[in-house]
Parts: sequence; structure tokens; C-alpha cells
Amino acid sequence: MCMSAHMDWDDLKYVLAGVRGGSLVDAARTLGVAHTTVGRRIKTLEDQLGVRLFDRTPDGLIPTAAGEDLAAVAERVEADVQSAEGRLLGRDAQLRGKLHVSTVDVLFTCFDEAFTSFIDRYPHIELTLGISREPVSLARREADVVLRVSNAPPETLVGRKVGQLQFGVYAARSLVERVGEGAPLKAFPWIGWDGGKNFRWFERWLEAHAPGARIVMRLDDRLLMAHAIRTGIGAQILPCVLADPDPELVRIAPLDEAFHLNVWLLTLAELRTNSRIRAFMDHMAEALLAGRDALSGSV
Repeated sequence: MCMSAHMDWDDLKYVLAGVRGGSLVDAARTLGVAHTTVGRRIKTLEDQLGVRLFDRTPDGLIPTAAGEDLAAVAERVEADVQSAEGRLLGRDAQLRGKLHVSTVDVLFTCFDEAFTSFIDRYPHIELTLGISREPVSLARREADVVLRVSNAPPETLVGRKVGQLQFGVYAARSLVERVGEGAPLKAFPWIGWDGGKNFRWFERWLEAHAPGARIVMRLDDRLLMAHAIRTGIGAQILPCVLADPDPELVRIAPLDEAFHLNVWLLTLAELRTNSRIRAFMDHMAEALLAGRDALSGSV
């Protein structure tokens, strides 16, 4: 694709946000603008280039071949821009002080090296990390940045989607040997969540996919759940990025592409220009985008 002499990085950002977000609303949240602005900017660029970049469907924005081509160009430009910004931020003597980040256990467990490398890169930033599945209030300064898994992030926050956390159905290799390889899901014992209404979806899923299956234990802690699955007590659903590298675990059902949560890096609009917050969000976005195949269960 020949890039117009009038195209700049600001144009490319809208295309890239549209491809990554999959909708005008998600792209707008990433860019911190109104969704109507995203639609208008993309339409203007399409008119300027004389090509259609997206198909508008009830399911969202579907990039055309031209859109995917331009998004690939935008990703390369973004990498160059972030690299330059990172070098400049690294020289910034003001990159010191406190930074409070809230995330969930699976993202910290699987990307702990990214947190370590951030600390090494910015030794004067005092990082406080909170691990919680419960929402935190950035408006009340309970955190400066949240790294969360959600398909419906708060509209009051801005940031970017940095991947999709794919989930799969797993059991211990020893349990698969006992039940029988290729056995239906209802033949397995299951571990349930003792977590109230937030986990009722699992009961509905189990009834639909393994009718009559027996729940032999209930737990309310994710780490204990992973341990119980590994020891062969029962089957359960786990993030692929956590379960696939474990030689003791076996995926016992095909991946469902719809069985995922988006991964978001978010902050308040008024905080996004803070140098510490920008440095953290750029650093973690680079790390999570590099590991998106593992997040999606494709490796």
C-alpha cells in the first residue's frame, strides 16, 4: 500500500485502535476520545486513500485487507515511537516516586519478568502492586493503573487492549488416565467455585457441556484451585497461559474461541500523561503484546 504524503502517525493510531479494539467504542476508550471521533477519522482516511479500511458489521469493525495492511504499518511505526519514547523517558530525571498498580494473580504470575524488568529499567520508581479480583477506584487513588481482564472495562478509564486471555478445560494427566482418554466431559469429576453469584456462569456452562457431571469439591481461591486440578481431584477451566506450560495438565476439550477475556491496561484520562504512568503502560504493553500468543493459547 502506498501511504499518502498527508498521512501521519495520528491517522495510523485510529486504524490500529480500530483493529485492536474491534469496535468504535473500544477504539475510542483506547484513544481517550468519543467514538464518533473515531468513526469520523477513519472515514476521512478512507476517503483520502480511496479504499475501505473496515467493514462495519453488527459485530463491530472487521478490517479489510487494506485495513490489515495499514495496521501492520501502524504497528511498526508504534514500535519505533515507543522505543524512542522509552529511551527519552529513561533519561528523565523526574522518573521517580510512587506508582500503585492493581492487577490479577494470573497476569502477575505469567508476566512477573515484565514487572521485574520495569523495576530494573526505572530503579527510582517505588512500585506498589496490589493483587485483587475486586474493582479498585482510581478516582479515590486506590491505584494509578489497573491491568485487568474484562470484556466490559469501565467507561471512565482510558488505555489500551493488550491481548486476549483464552481459557480452556483442563485435568491432571493422572486423572485423564483414570477416566480414560477421549472420555466425555460428564465422565470427569469436577471442582466447583465457592464464590457466590460471580461464578454462577460455571454452573450453567457445566450443565450445558457436561450434563449430570459430579462436582466433588468447591474452592474459593484460584491458587488452591490450580493445585487441586494438578493433583487430580477434578477438572476445571483455567487460563491457557497458566495451564499449557504445565506438563502435569492436559487440555480435555477443544478451545472455544468465544471463551476469552480481553486484557486491558487502564488509567484515568487526567493521569495518562504522567511520566511514571506512561512509562509503566508502555513497558507492560510491549511485554504483553509480545506474549499475546501465549495469552491466546496458540502456543
